[in-house]
Amino acid sequence: MLSGAEQQQLSASVMGSIKEPEVGTVQCSLIPPRSDHMSFLEGHNLYVWGGCQCKDGQETFLPSDEIWLYDMESGVWSLSHIGGEVPPVLSQACGAYLQGMLYIFGGCDINGHTNTMYCVDLLGVEYSWRKVTDTVGGTPSPRVRHSCWVHENRLIYFGGYGCKTVREVNNSKSFMVDETNWATIGSDFFQLWGWNNEVHMFEPVTATWTEPQTQGQHPEPRSSHASTNLGHKGYICGGLEMQMIDIHCLDLVTWTWTQIEHQTASLPRGRTLHTLTAISDDTLFLFGGLSTSGEVLSDGWEFDTKTKEWREIDHAHKDKPRLWHSAAKGRDGDVVIFGGSQTYLFVMDSVAILRSPSQNHCADVLLFQTQPYSLSRLCEDCIGKHISSVQEQVLWLPAKLQKTVSKRISYFRGNAQNIGAGS
Repeated sequence: MLSGAEQQQLSASVMGSIKEPEVGTVQCSLIPPRSDHMSFLEGHNLYVWGGCQCKDGQETFLPSDEIWLYDMESGVWSLSHIGGEVPPVLSQACGAYLQGMLYIFGGCDINGHTNTMYCVDLLGVEYSWRKVTDTVGGTPSPRVRHSCWVHENRLIYFGGYGCKTVREVNNSKSFMVDETNWATIGSDFFQLWGWNNEVHMFEPVTATWTEPQTQGQHPEPRSSHASTNLGHKGYICGGLEMQMIDIHCLDLVTWTWTQIEHQTASLPRGRTLHTLTAISDDTLFLFGGLSTSGEVLSDGWEFDTKTKEWREIDHAHKDKPRLWHSAAKGRDGDVVIFGGSQTYLFVMDSVAILRSPSQNHCADVLLFQTQPYSLSRLCEDCIGKHISSVQEQVLWLPAKLQKTVSKRISYFRGNAQNIGAGS
């Protein structure tokens, strides 16, 4: 048995590191539930920015001057403030993370659709927004629900929904007019709403916009699709009113589009507001979304880019349908899903989808295991789950390993508390 001094040493070594907040942040027990946000992983931290939530029966958009961090090892949330040229609250914007910088482009603010870009350095001591101005080249037209690939220090945007003037539409082969929506400006000309399949590239070093001349079999104009990239190839899928999902690939070197013909009879249903994540050199992971019949989905699929085959996978989150969530590749090939909504009630007006304030937003983090874990990961998780049985033995571990184990204890303890609170 341990002596009193040894018990105190064990408590300090095993639990001490989970009580001390990160410098420059405020530790919080839970992040507000949200959808329509953006997230990414840097090291063992999941960053979450923006989105909307339901509060007092009303749907509100979350502040632009804060960012949440989730420690994937300890399961602890913390909140950081962002100063500088803070963006207006935005919905349906597109975020991308490149070399320590978070870039926000497009979206919709209180004045309507926008094509403004903001960035913030998340590797600095203090976070400060900067509005990107004095750019070179033609900035894309205002848009929402578009996507972005990050490749060779460039941001490559695809698709979206927005408006253009009649002249712009007449000069474009990449725009499909939404015939139910149109608007006048003054009495001189019209703006037409619709979807595009444009590709625009932004190079942060030179602040230059260009529109590469793509070739091949172009995808149909769309928004609310999902995208990811593997090496020099960018993939998109969904975003259309189709019974079964489609998938396209753009070579980011030759700018050649290819429509991928499925080689299996079993295919995912067509959907929007889903996610697509690269999990290996030749595999993509699709999760959730909203089906064409209005059902919120919880199915998970893997797509082999070599064999061009879809395979539905079994997973532990079948009871957690999600749409408008976020996804990122985590440790050991895990797919990290955060937030989103379990329900989606909506009506249509002349320009936009109006979401019901009764929408059920989420704040949980879902992990999808896509490959076998290492022995060290299995041991750490086993100790974290069963600490009451191995308290004495933990003291025998090296100090560095004790710190790792303490985070896993915190992680599984927090998960147990959250499950209990939700039951």
